[in-house]
Amino acid sequence: MKKIEIITRTFKLDEVKTALAGIGVKGMTVNEVKGFGRQGGHKEVYRGAEYQVDFVPKIKIDVVVEDDFAAEVVEAARQAAQTGQVGDGKIFVSPVDEVVRIRTGETGEEAI
Repeated sequence: MKKIEIITRTFKLDEVKTALAGIGVKGMTVNEVKGFGRQGGHKEVYRGAEYQVDFVPKIKIDVVVEDDFAAEVVEAARQAAQTGQVGDGKIFVSPVDEVVRIRTGETGEEAI
């Protein structure tokens, strides 16, 4: 199993969610996060004073899928989230050793 973490622009959430649901992803977890990469922060003006905003708001979507489905999920998310501009985000893929469904006690791929 693989855990896929998609970090992207906040306004891309609906497009990514629709794309993943369209290929059969059964569930996901979404968090509002802040961070920066190459995009860096930006400057804002508040009441005439300029200040640096170091962290940019993003959305983080976590999905756990079977190994053979991971590449399809990554590609669907990449296409849905892409604008072609700096700050589109990143996708991280990590191995998952075990999953346990709390309600039933099911484990492994049956628990996804």
